[in-house]
Amino acid sequence: MHFTVNGQPVEAAFDARTSLLDLLRDHLGLSGTKKGCNQGACGACTVLVDGERINACLALAVQYQGRSITTVEGLATAGDLHPLQRAFIEHDGFQCGYCTPGQLCSAVAMAAEVARGLPSVVTADLSAETIALSSDEVRERMSGNLCRCGAYNGIVDAIAETFAGEGRRPLEHAA
Repeated sequence: MHFTVNGQPVEAAFDARTSLLDLLRDHLGLSGTKKGCNQGACGACTVLVDGERINACLALAVQYQGRSITTVEGLATAGDLHPLQRAFIEHDGFQCGYCTPGQLCSAVAMAAEVARGLPSVVTADLSAETIALSSDEVRERMSGNLCRCGAYNGIVDAIAETFAGEGRRPLEHAA
């Protein structure tokens, strides 16, 4: 089977029952994506498929043949950390770091969702041209990614700094 993983073509032979998570970790050696609950509840395994976030533990790898998969290893370019990775460091957006790869991938996809105008359950004005990415909005959109260490304030601050600085939809802190 063939995939594009972190921009590189990959051919792999494996059992058709193999999860995307196990393909990435066990067959391709990409250990950045973590196996947390293995039930889709914690988000540690979040990766991007064609830019959309998915829980890799719940997905069969065969479903994603021919598609572009990005793991945390693929966020950096030419040896430089992604701006969000740098912001996580600056804002202490991680403690043990186990959830961090999933948080990073999820936040990158979340920013793209906001840029496309996709509302969340807490989006106040569904007819507005832009979505104000308040602290509550970020927390709601990232609610599928758990952090057992409780580094949520740093995570939200890192996301706010990164995506406000890149000219995405406005970020506002809730009053």
